Amino acid sequence: MLGVFDSGYGGLTILKAIHERLPLLSTAYLGDNARAPYGARAPEEILAFTREGVRFLFDRGCPLVILACNTASADALRVIQQTMLPNAYPDRRVLGVIRPTAEALGKKTAPQHVGIFATPATAASGAYVRELAHLGHLQIAQQACPGLADAVERGETHSPETAALVKKFAKKLLEKDPAIETVLLGCTHYPLVLPLFRAALPPNVAIIVQGPIVAEKLADYLLRHPKMDSSLDKSGARECFTTGALNKKLAPYFYGNAASGRKL
Repeated sequence: MLGVFDSGYGGLTILKAIHERLPLLSTAYLGDNARAPYGARAPEEILAFTREGVRFLFDRGCPLVILACNTASADALRVIQQTMLPNAYPDRRVLGVIRPTAEALGKKTAPQHVGIFATPATAASGAYVRELAHLGHLQIAQQACPGLADAVERGETHSPETAALVKKFAKKLLEKDPAIETVLLGCTHYPLVLPLFRAALPPNVAIIVQGPIVAEKLADYLLRHPKMDSSLDKSGARECFTTGALNKKLAPYFYGNAASGRKL
């Protein structure tokens, strides 16, 4: 099975795209809903929680795990790859969502002004800025969005309060760079309020979501690593787990009516 880990329900937006791109690939999803969201937590906490999540998915038999959470990818991926894997799981692999997203942003060679909406922890890590630093044709502006992932995790995707939050963050980003042409929703929760971002941004600004990008990059990775590809079950099995209370009303907002799961 392919393992997919997220701080909560947001990673289901990545999982759905993976299922659409690779429908036969069996998957196990873990959302750390009991401690979600990660965006305002300290890096040490994020690393500890992410290690626990990855270890759980390894124990389920997953040889490859995707960190669908941008915050976990920013604050934990490198340490896990450099220490946890060589020392305890040399035959396993863990991939994040920041590098493939940055690669997709960097494909356009024309000068471009790019804005990134992210959690406070992802923005503070500077992960996207580092990944895009070598691309001189991109002007990057970041905007941290405290409280937004919390609102989405609670299912408040259409409330006036959430709309006001998105409008405030969009205004702040455009004040940093009025010439922004493209924005990235750099948190897996944010696609659930895509209409609010669309309403808050000028109509000429393109909005990028990560699900299709990560799914396509995963398909390419498996083509380039046939041994890993052959180790993954292709029976289309689906498992979903949560560390918190299972919210059968909220999960379908992220994935669709087929979303299901169980509490650990």
